[in-house]
Amino acid sequence: MGSRKGYVSKFQVDESKTDIKTNNASKKTNTIFNKSSEKMGELVDNCVSLTVTSPPYNVGKLSDSELNDDEYWELIKKSFHEVYRVTESGGRLVINVANLGRKPYIPFSNMFTEIMIDLGFLMRGEIIWQKSKGANANFAWGSWLSASNPVIRDIHEYCLVFSKDGMSKGVKGKSTLEKDEFMESTLSIWNITPARAKKIGHPAPFPVELAERFINLYTYEKDLVLDPFIGSGTTAVAAKNLKRKYVGYEINKEYCDLAQQRLSEN
Repeated sequence: MGSRKGYVSKFQVDESKTDIKTNNASKKTNTIFNKSSEKMGELVDNCVSLTVTSPPYNVGKLSDSELNDDEYWELIKKSFHEVYRVTESGGRLVINVANLGRKPYIPFSNMFTEIMIDLGFLMRGEIIWQKSKGANANFAWGSWLSASNPVIRDIHEYCLVFSKDGMSKGVKGKSTLEKDEFMESTLSIWNITPARAKKIGHPAPFPVELAERFINLYTYEKDLVLDPFIGSGTTAVAAKNLKRKYVGYEINKEYCDLAQQRLSEN
């Protein structure tokens, strides 16, 4: 049997030994860049208070690029290396990700967690986003009423939460979080209705409410919020609604235009 202590130590960091850096203000705000987030040269070091994002899964959706596995994980590592660079000391990162497949099951949440920790992020915890309470969330039962091959039907996704350098924000500001929302948002399971792809015009949107909850919980007014895979602009819309600044990256020009349209309507 392996050493549990050795496994746990990989995920633990002595905060007293972390290098606390000077936070900076970005000159680029309220902008969506039509380019890859692998190089975010428009942003200075340590300027982002919170990143909220749902990365592409590379499984053939219209929002994904056609990459092989090595190319995909290289994209993820490069992009989040840049996220780490631009995140302020005490800043936070939230990654919304679903696990995939059944032959076999692919634990994307574990894979992203290990990559973020290897990059230097400290894990704060994970939120289970429960998208449906009903038993009929989907119809992929596998073997119906048989032990042959019953399939577990996911009605949730994960929101993985990390910090840079330490757990506490290094600066003060104006919070916009009410008592009841604070009590609900600090629970590990959130019940939020998914966004409808046809209504938004993007194949894999997440709801504005999900982004707003994280922005309210982890930032002050006028803080800068980043989404390196901004898609239809949900994170920017949520940031604007809550009087935060935003910046995003998206390689698809049509989705950049869609995001700008949504922002103009809010």
